[in-house]
Amino acid sequence: MPQAQESLTFHDVAVDFTWEEWQLLNPDEKNLYRDVMLENYSNLVSLGYEASKPDTLSKLERGEEPWTAQDELHLVCAGLDISYTDT
Repeated sequence: MPQAQESLTFHDVAVDFTWEEWQLLNPDEKNLYRDVMLENYSNLVSLGYEASKPDTLSKLERGEEPWTAQDELHLVCAGLDISYTDT
């Protein structure tokens, strides 16, 4: 009996790195990541995928890092319990 097919999303074929993992990649690895992610998105579009392009991909197309300095700060601070006291 044929089964219904679920829609494929970009998230299904994307590879995500943490900020720390991204910093460990050399330039060739970052270029390979960009090429593969853009090709994956292009392949999905050719199959009828209609969702908007993720911001990360737009940044990669422009040659920008996929994360901003603010993203890094958010990730670093997310694990810290900072409390302030008045003295």
